[in-house]
Amino acid sequence: MLLRKLFGRKDKKKEDKALADGLERTRTRFFSKIRNLLGIGRKFDSDTRDELEGILMTADVGVATTTKILDHLEEAYRNDAFGKADGALDYLRSYLIDLIGQDEPEIRQSEKPPTVILVAGVNGTGKTTSIAKLAYLFKNEGKKVLLCASDTFRAAAVEQLTLWSERIGVDIVKQHSGADPAAVTFDALDAAIARKMDVCIVDTAGRLHTHQNLMRELSKIHRVIQRKIPDAPHEVLLVLDATTGQNAISQAKLFKEAVEVTGLFLAKLDGTAKGGIILAIRDQLALPVKFVGLGEQAEDIAVFDSRSFISALL
Repeated sequence: MLLRKLFGRKDKKKEDKALADGLERTRTRFFSKIRNLLGIGRKFDSDTRDELEGILMTADVGVATTTKILDHLEEAYRNDAFGKADGALDYLRSYLIDLIGQDEPEIRQSEKPPTVILVAGVNGTGKTTSIAKLAYLFKNEGKKVLLCASDTFRAAAVEQLTLWSERIGVDIVKQHSGADPAAVTFDALDAAIARKMDVCIVDTAGRLHTHQNLMRELSKIHRVIQRKIPDAPHEVLLVLDATTGQNAISQAKLFKEAVEVTGLFLAKLDGTAKGGIILAIRDQLALPVKFVGLGEQAEDIAVFDSRSFISALL
């Protein structure tokens, strides 16, 4: 089922405005310069390329993706593909939408509830808040939501998720600090089935002692979920902090080794002037950005849409 059907198209304009507001720093500091750079009558010569490269790199688009964009524009200019005098900007806009390659993301839902969403991410990325936003989003569409506090290695994580569950009015399954995360997950799935929940969102540990421990724990939780509900988890969302720039890509590669990530939640997009990281993420990881976080409140979330994103930038 399309997310737009799930959450309602009536909120599309509101989401687009929230996205544009969240990208204001990036647009003002960097991408507004592109509009001037690719203005009417400007040739795409070596000076233009150098200037554009500087803008894109500073906006955290990254070396590989920046080079790909510049090479494509240079070739298009040589082939007279820009057309009208101010066609360079329109051409870039169209190319970036194609580069992202995603219009409306879909979220996998179980034919028989509950839909299980596993959420991963390094501690400090905004993972707990992002889970709360997802729960709030589902609840507002009339879904019965259960949170699972399986990040038991960090006591504060359980406490924070409990506070959010109380604040937004959804159920939570938790145990004491240090409990077996897989056992907590098993209990939560039991509860979700017994209480006829529509959605169960499972938090996971974001920092263990070693990379190997992280991989083993995530894999264990994944196996427990599949034993209980064979076609679950229906989504594995990785939360990335937009303010960390290229480091977010390194984190994503690490988590992809541990579990099959199906989509990304890009948090703290409103807190960075380097929203170009989304271009690098989509180009280098080939993972869909499904949600973006645009503030600290539960309602500060938007479903990612490539056209709305590029329009907000340019």
